[in-house]
Amino acid sequence: MLNATDTYEQMRRNFRWALPERLNMAGQCLAHPSDQIAIHDLEQGAISYGELEAKSAALARAMSARGVTRGDRVGVLRSQDPWTAAAHLAIWSLGAISVPLFTLFQTQALDARTSDADMALIITDAANAARTMTAPALVPDELAITPGERLDCVETGPETPACLIYTSGTTGAPKGALHGHRMLTGHLPGVEISHDFLGQPGDCLWTPADWAWIGGLFDVLIPALALGVPVVAARLTKFTPEACLEVLARAPIRNVFFPPTALRMLKAADVRIDGLRSVASGGEPLGAEMLDWGKRAFGLTINEFYGQTECNMVASASSVLFKPCPGAIGKPVPGFDIAVLDDAGSATQDEGDVAIRKGATSMMLEYWRKPEATAEKFKGDWMLTGDRGIWEAGYLRFVGREDDVITSSGYRIGPAEIEDCLLAHEAVATVGVIGKPDLMRTEIVKAYVVLKGGFEVSNDLATNLQVFVKERLASYSYPREIEFLDALPMTVTGKVIRKELKARASAEMEDAK
Repeated sequence: MLNATDTYEQMRRNFRWALPERLNMAGQCLAHPSDQIAIHDLEQGAISYGELEAKSAALARAMSARGVTRGDRVGVLRSQDPWTAAAHLAIWSLGAISVPLFTLFQTQALDARTSDADMALIITDAANAARTMTAPALVPDELAITPGERLDCVETGPETPACLIYTSGTTGAPKGALHGHRMLTGHLPGVEISHDFLGQPGDCLWTPADWAWIGGLFDVLIPALALGVPVVAARLTKFTPEACLEVLARAPIRNVFFPPTALRMLKAADVRIDGLRSVASGGEPLGAEMLDWGKRAFGLTINEFYGQTECNMVASASSVLFKPCPGAIGKPVPGFDIAVLDDAGSATQDEGDVAIRKGATSMMLEYWRKPEATAEKFKGDWMLTGDRGIWEAGYLRFVGREDDVITSSGYRIGPAEIEDCLLAHEAVATVGVIGKPDLMRTEIVKAYVVLKGGFEVSNDLATNLQVFVKERLASYSYPREIEFLDALPMTVTGKVIRKELKARASAEMEDAK
């Protein structure tokens, strides 16, 4: 764990990764007293580390009996529950590779991943066992558990493949990012500081993000188990402010990772939550307006963090380490080198490509069976994130995805800043901003807006929103077109799918010809 008495500068200067020759994430997660609480399950009650280990051992025996061995890929198709945690631990203990799968995947998405990974087995629940899959299912809920049984781990090292996580696929077919057992160690510093040194007495962590995603699995569940912080398991069929408040009322939660979409929903409902020690968020930049609202809603500063499936938790804010910089993500997490590169691949203080130095401990080993895509991801000593950013007094400011940045009349415009501005308007619930092709200006800024209840679509409101942005940002960056929608296209992780909005805008242009 990080030394909470050090300054940020001391942490950066003194930090060294200490990766042993032998390393297994299952062993890291279970290195706690057997009677200590590991998971607060809202349906089953408290689950101790001893009970979690016994479940993992029973599942490892069942998988071995099915022929699962070192290097095999095993899917985990379950929601937030103790068996989900036990499944990953059991898989890693055998030297096999876990592949998290989302229960809301339909047949095509599910089969694409199971086929691409060539899975030997899928650990699931009774409700999903009958679904069409290209691998046999194992339902562990009725397994015989031997109390006190220990989980034996085969010998693995930091580079031994352990987890295959598929990207959300917003810019093409999903690719599997293959990670080694060092992945957990690589996440710990960022998880700790994004929660203002997670692991304080009384800490208890929850996220509405599904454990099938890197945000739920490796920003919350697995690091918390390794740090000895209880995790809350709540199987929400849908996130709503009301469901969120119910979970918070039923469990001793002090630390929350809220995806940006969840925060926007809470803001739209004017929710106030007391009693939290830390709130972290990542996946999309929040912007100054959301951070200001967070102070009012939670009585604390939301700590943003940054990363991606290929290399996660590389930058973060921390209200106890340094002052927040409105509109910026934060600073590099100790142990990670981040650069903004120009077109020639050299570090720059101007806007450029956000890149992470090779060798980062949470960095993937490769894209699964895609050597060309792996090679394209790297430039020299750096892994390219595909994001555009700029340094601001030592803080990393996110400008936009490489293909999201808008070029209008010679100006380069980041959509996130405009979205943040519009979210400050009393009528706006959520918004997506894109560049729409334009013969005169190359592109114009177009905003797709979802209104809060009680507000009606009108030309006057659209004009009002345009003026609102003009007065707060710049005359060249206001949305020249505004379209009102009932809902925005979202990934299952809650990110706006801008490519669908762009396709919608292109179709509108074709129809207008």
